Amino acid sequence: MGNQGIYVGLDVGTTSIKAIAAEVTSGQMHVIGVGSQRSDGLSRGVIVDIDKAVSAIKAAVDQAAKKANVQIDTVVAGVPASRLQIEQVSGLIAVGDTSKEITDADVRNVAATALTRNLPPEREVLSLIPDEFIVDGFDGIKDPRGMIGVRLEMKALLLTVPKTVLHNLSRAIAKAGYEVAAFVANPLAVGTYILSDGEQDFGTVVLDLGGGQSTASVIHDHKLKYTDEDPEGGEYVTKDISVVLNTSFADAERLKRQYGNADSLAASEDNTFPVTVVGKNTQAMISEKYLAEIIEARFTQIFTRLDDSLKKTNGLDLPGGIVITGGNAALPGVTQLAQDIFGRDVKLFTPNEVGLRHPGFTQALALIHAAATMTDVEIIVGSALQTPIKLQPSSAAKPAPETVTSQAPAQPVPSRKQAAAKHAAEPKKDEGEEKPSLIKRFLNTFFE
Repeated sequence: MGNQGIYVGLDVGTTSIKAIAAEVTSGQMHVIGVGSQRSDGLSRGVIVDIDKAVSAIKAAVDQAAKKANVQIDTVVAGVPASRLQIEQVSGLIAVGDTSKEITDADVRNVAATALTRNLPPEREVLSLIPDEFIVDGFDGIKDPRGMIGVRLEMKALLLTVPKTVLHNLSRAIAKAGYEVAAFVANPLAVGTYILSDGEQDFGTVVLDLGGGQSTASVIHDHKLKYTDEDPEGGEYVTKDISVVLNTSFADAERLKRQYGNADSLAASEDNTFPVTVVGKNTQAMISEKYLAEIIEARFTQIFTRLDDSLKKTNGLDLPGGIVITGGNAALPGVTQLAQDIFGRDVKLFTPNEVGLRHPGFTQALALIHAAATMTDVEIIVGSALQTPIKLQPSSAAKPAPETVTSQAPAQPVPSRKQAAAKHAAEPKKDEGEEKPSLIKRFLNTFFE
């Protein structure tokens, strides 16, 4: 991670909204604050009621800000894969005479030419990711600035999403009082965060098992090549348990977390537990195996549909196999069931951040990673978008000791020392003592 500073990843999910503040120094990510709220106003990962979503977003970010002891004004927001489209584009400009060096403005201009295309009125550009630049016929260039040439070309990946998805998310964040430093496609952020360099190069399938939907993505040659979203996730598993066992949704969610297993072959018929049945005074005794059969049925449907989709793209033939993450990936038996259905090696990814070792935190951490590893050229190209990336290239920052704004491309947020000075009256022990309790309180709420 080449950039420095404090970043805030905002994961607006169907079942929960997570905000994680992290300080990136010397290529290392240090989580300093975590916030979470139960989602409201969302359906299948998309905001459908802006006003309801606003309060949950604000509460989650405020929690993270309080624990981090910083003021948060800017976030890096994840955009769901709902009807995400990926295409190759290119741009071309004349730089000038042979004595002129290529500048930031030239890179921005060539990016703008790549965006001059007729998109359907219902779609909007999410990201423009440069693949290579070509200067006077010399290709394979990653950063053309400082070179001399008269003709500059750029080849890039263009990611577009339904306009309403981006508008509603942007509007909700703005109404909550925050500015978006960058919008990042969730599958791209997760793929580059959880996969090794070799897995991204040779090709790997990523399954992100969320509460409202399940997403399959293919990363190959360090690019997002394909993504497909199944409109069902962990919330549907809970609904199945509620309906079949005739119990409340809250009780069904508790049973899933406490006794659930997605692999019925690994569950026991002899181990039973009580279930509160609606309309009855006495509890029913249910076996772990019966509960597992309910859970397995829904996950089998989800995996089978994604398997059919991935087979059409030959994604399952890539040597990297399958890596799963997301809140529901932590459910026992999910990895084994996925391996049985897809017929490929499947492994579970869990973040290594202290206190956040649960796959439900992957998305928010991936957004921080995406912003912290964004190159100067990617930031400049992104500034040409209609919804521009507002990070600052690190080369344009002026170093100043102990200030985040001098080095941080993502956040106009005070450094920890500045915040500590501002809040000197607050006991210092709170910062150290509240983090463990924060994690304990939230671990159980991050299942989706």
